[in-house]
Amino acid sequence: MSLPVGRSTATQTAAAAASTVLRRKAEGSDKNGAAAPVSQKTESRSLFADDEEAFDDDDDDDGSKANETDALIGRKSAVKQQGGWWLSNQEMLYPALLTLLSVITRFYNLGKANHVVWDEAHFGKFGAYYINGTFYHDVHPPLAKMLVGFSELLTGFDGSFTFKSGHAYPENVNYKFMRLFNAGFGMTLAPMAYFTLRNVGCSRNAALLGGLFVCFDNALCTISRFILLDAILLCFTAMSALSLSGMYRYRKQPFSAAWWMWLLATGVSLGLVTSSKWVGFLAVALVGLYTLYELYDIFGQDEVRVGSYLLHWVARGMALIAIPVAIYMACFMIHFSLLYKSGSGDAEMDSLFQANLQGNGLKNQPLDVAYGSQITLKSSVPGVGLLHSHVDTYPDGSKQQQITGYTHKDQNNDWIIKKMHGQSYGNTTETVEHIKDGDIVRLVHKHTERNLHSHAVNAHMSKRDWEVTGYGIGETYRDSNDHWRVEVVEELSSKNPERRLRTLTTRFRLRHVAQNCALRASGKSLPQWAWKQAEIVCDRRNHLDENTVWNIESHINPLLPPAKADDLKSPFLRNFVRLNAAMARSNNALVPDKDKFDSLTSAPYEWPIMRLGLRMCGWDDSKVKFWLTGNPVVWWLSTLAVIVIGPLQMLYYAVRIQRGLGDFATADEWEKHLYASYILWGGWALHYLPFYLMGR
Repeated sequence: MSLPVGRSTATQTAAAAASTVLRRKAEGSDKNGAAAPVSQKTESRSLFADDEEAFDDDDDDDGSKANETDALIGRKSAVKQQGGWWLSNQEMLYPALLTLLSVITRFYNLGKANHVVWDEAHFGKFGAYYINGTFYHDVHPPLAKMLVGFSELLTGFDGSFTFKSGHAYPENVNYKFMRLFNAGFGMTLAPMAYFTLRNVGCSRNAALLGGLFVCFDNALCTISRFILLDAILLCFTAMSALSLSGMYRYRKQPFSAAWWMWLLATGVSLGLVTSSKWVGFLAVALVGLYTLYELYDIFGQDEVRVGSYLLHWVARGMALIAIPVAIYMACFMIHFSLLYKSGSGDAEMDSLFQANLQGNGLKNQPLDVAYGSQITLKSSVPGVGLLHSHVDTYPDGSKQQQITGYTHKDQNNDWIIKKMHGQSYGNTTETVEHIKDGDIVRLVHKHTERNLHSHAVNAHMSKRDWEVTGYGIGETYRDSNDHWRVEVVEELSSKNPERRLRTLTTRFRLRHVAQNCALRASGKSLPQWAWKQAEIVCDRRNHLDENTVWNIESHINPLLPPAKADDLKSPFLRNFVRLNAAMARSNNALVPDKDKFDSLTSAPYEWPIMRLGLRMCGWDDSKVKFWLTGNPVVWWLSTLAVIVIGPLQMLYYAVRIQRGLGDFATADEWEKHLYASYILWGGWALHYLPFYLMGR
């Protein structure tokens, strides 16, 4: 802790201590000419240490440190008198300098390339979706893209430009401000790096050097100058590291105002970074591991009582779990509220969600399903689509009409739901019969008049299941293999006491009466003879999973009234889970083709040595070209420090401590060194090593 030096007693004490230190240094040697001994703490000073004290807000009351503290204060006072205003204001001048340099390197000549560069084609377009309100699907959480959309809104952009790669920006699109908005996030990286290093105990000069490395790294500078998500992601990642370093700095002042501020800031930053890209969960891992280590350390402290220890858990649970989850979910809530029109991403969501989008005709249809209704059946498995049939037949097996899953909408998806063979139903408003849970029905393909049919013939791709076909024409062949029982799995509407089969809101299975198997999307695609559409089988192994669940997407019956708006509300939590599952599937599908050479793809082992760069645009001589690569001095030195020098230094200190040759004045000094190393080296490892396990 810095101590007041304005009072006369403190000043005299500091001056005396400083005089003693300076006199001993001036003597220089003993009577034999040997160098005067120095303390082990002085020996272990950092290579970058200056005459200023690093941030240290620990509550150390050890009286043995009083002389050292007084000497340090005296030395600082003497230095400030010699250096004047500059030295006395370095703590704010250094980050101000880094901010100024960041503004110059990030903002200079942003508009020189007046065309869509690299992934501006994606993220500029995603921002335009928020302007237009049209629903879309992407693999990333929405926060960073909403911020891109906000930058477009600030310019008065009307959402009409489609951001096609390489196309010139029209005059009515203020792309310069959009880039400047993103560059503002990149501008914060260098000053945040400075304060992070100061918080973990680095000297001002060392922190300045770290900030300069960040400021003048070519890759960080370039990636911040375009309409991309990266600058926003990096800003929130740096904010997480800064907040974590603040938690470390005040770790011995629990429940103080500063401790709470940094703890809550860490939770907020984790929520922001995970809401921008899922790679932000690596920052969550860093904070989580540090927090567990810190709680373990507190557990071993004799002076900490049980109640206080439990409060540590509660505080961290609230700040580091509840707050990030709330921010993450709030971003999706805003996302859904802004994208209220039907768009390109509809197919990734279920039918009930789609019905609530403007421009989608699913809402204006009857709610309760009756015999004689024309319906379409949608699988709960994304990518399977609607239950479909066409005139083509299977080339082997029964050679009957094919039944498939098809993602596009056409007349071959339409089915008429009827009673069992030989039974009739009412066809007036007064005699209409609703279908309920447990009823046995028959599905007739409207276009070909074939019945949905299954029998004990092996399926074509999933050999352990039964084949599903279209068989017979209406009532011509009264085959019991055309009968299916309705089994309601879930009802999403609020009021359905009679358990009626309902449009959009009822999730159900169709169980074959004779074979006791369930209609199922196998997850496989049929060959070219079935137009590579999804395979539909009858699952005889009773897999009660999502692949056997269906819902009615469209419903036509002139005898029934249209549904009320309140009956078709889609719950937020359901939409939230569904969209995140769709994002995960899309992410897993983005795996490079091993059989295809891609000159733009690099492997993780190449990153530390900066073996490959990235061409960000076409190589047309008439346009400005961009090549994304790092600063060799920064990358190679940091790689050497992290992979070689850092581990060797820790090993060196550990061996000397084991031999009783400690280089640190106290155990507390060694603990500080360890904590700082855990945070900085651990942050690097957690943001690099996992990529060896990722397919993307």
